[in-house]
Amino acid sequence: MIIKQLPVSERPREKMLAMGTRALSNRELLAVLLGSGSKERSALVIADELLQMDSRGLRSLADCSGKDLARIRGIGQAKASILMAAIELGRRIADESRYDSIRISSTSDVLGVCMERMRYYSKEYFNALLLNAKGLLISEENISVGDLTGSVVHPREAFKSAVNKSAAAVIFIHNHPSGDPSPSEEDILVTKRLCEAGKILGIQVHDHVIIGDGTHVSMREKGYIDY
Repeated sequence: MIIKQLPVSERPREKMLAMGTRALSNRELLAVLLGSGSKERSALVIADELLQMDSRGLRSLADCSGKDLARIRGIGQAKASILMAAIELGRRIADESRYDSIRISSTSDVLGVCMERMRYYSKEYFNALLLNAKGLLISEENISVGDLTGSVVHPREAFKSAVNKSAAAVIFIHNHPSGDPSPSEEDILVTKRLCEAGKILGIQVHDHVIIGDGTHVSMREKGYIDY
């Protein structure tokens, strides 16, 4: 059934305008973002398929690329872009609220910011926590997104946001989708390169934390960062 055939009170857009966004289910909110379906499938049907892409449901959409979304029949580049933009806006709003007055002084503080989110990523994300001179969190920046085998990190990209936002220090974080946070040879080499680059730029690398499934490794605690 197409949405126009539903009673007005059950149409997602009209329901939202009458009752507010909190009255809508996840599938209804996705249908509003999609705007319309295709000739064969309504926006609600497409929304259902989006939620069924992964056992994590709605949370899995945060890890989807445009290509992942476009695999669903009825979603082209335009709709995929709208969904990705909405997801990113939601992430940034959550980040800005979470980062107010957060002081990062230990590995447990780092884990409090990112563990429950990054432990579930199916791709390898390499992020940076930017800190001011007082150790307060300025922002979390994504440096790169890789595949199941790893991500490519270049010091130029790793410190770009830190330089632009005048960060005094940085903590790098990345996840291992396998769930095992044991550092690889590449992880060790990348850590050393980033520390060397940080010294040249005058931005201290406090740590490089690898996230697993509920476990972690601190490269500082392992002795790979010596200042």
